[in-house]
Amino acid sequence: MRNLNTQERTSLLAFLSIFLAILSVCAALYQNYIQTKYVDAIQRNVSRAEYNRACRDLIEAYFQVKLRVGLLLSERTGSAGAMPEMFEIEAANSVSRIGAFGTHLANFQDEDIRYRYTQLTSELQRIVLSAREAAERDLNKLFAKADELFAGLNDDCVKTAKAAPL
Repeated sequence: MRNLNTQERTSLLAFLSIFLAILSVCAALYQNYIQTKYVDAIQRNVSRAEYNRACRDLIEAYFQVKLRVGLLLSERTGSAGAMPEMFEIEAANSVSRIGAFGTHLANFQDEDIRYRYTQLTSELQRIVLSAREAAERDLNKLFAKADELFAGLNDDCVKTAKAAPL
């Protein structure tokens, strides 16, 4: 093997330095790419979790409305009629929560779905406002249209939860 002269050693050292610098830049670019993908995955997961939480809260509020209206219809009141007003207020509060969560969820959907969510809130408001004077005392019949609208909303939540990657 021959001995390298000083100029060849200097050239070889320069090429090695350039090669290491290029390798470092490539590693940094790849690390940046991986970090960007990681941040994107975290953001998607947070968005998915928030959407699912809104769905869960909306479902809970819907069944609170049904419970309060059911209590109004059963006329199990005490203390000189104070309970029906409380049930009406709590039911109206739950309807407001449904409207808020429905609006939030509708922002991720098209206009047709936004309209259906608005119809659900309007139907629930109508039910709550007319519950005490309603001729219909059967909770299932009273909520028939609302249940249908709610089933569509629940299906949208399930579809979105299944479609979103983890």
